[in-house]
Amino acid sequence: MPRGVSRGVVALLLSCTLLLTTAACNDDTKSTSSAATPSASASFEQQKLAKTRFVANAGLAAGATYQWIVKPYRAGKFKKGADGRTFALVKAGLAGAFTYNRLKAALNNAKGDPLLSKAVAPLAAGIESLKELGAKLRKGEVGDADVGAFENVINSVKDAGRSAGAEVVDQVPSTSQLGG
Repeated sequence: MPRGVSRGVVALLLSCTLLLTTAACNDDTKSTSSAATPSASASFEQQKLAKTRFVANAGLAAGATYQWIVKPYRAGKFKKGADGRTFALVKAGLAGAFTYNRLKAALNNAKGDPLLSKAVAPLAAGIESLKELGAKLRKGEVGDADVGAFENVINSVKDAGRSAGAEVVDQVPSTSQLGG
């Protein structure tokens, strides 16, 4: 089998695996009405270390977005005919799904802290808008608006964390973290 074809098959399998695991981990059967009126959980329901978990999840999302979506896009890796375009697009797709997953987890963590829940709740719609962008990245149908959407949501989450006293610092996840 030619090397290019085998790489394509491996990339396709990895993308499908991530898509299936992300979908399995993201079973959202709750109503979204709680996002409209943010309120902290009762003290016995609050998560342990909610701010710390929020910072870790949001930091991983920010690091993945910058490292595997924004930076390659600005370097022209997603343009047709660019060297390593397919690999860059696959990594960007994985990073997109990873980012969405970590931002959803950060939103969940924020519910355990009264100040964070009020600061982050308005961002739920922005985070939901990223749901389909991972697949769009993998297909190579990405544009300035798509990359800008990732940057805007990440910056909004960072600002909300900062206003609640939870400074978010970019943490670049390993390639194995993206895939699993």
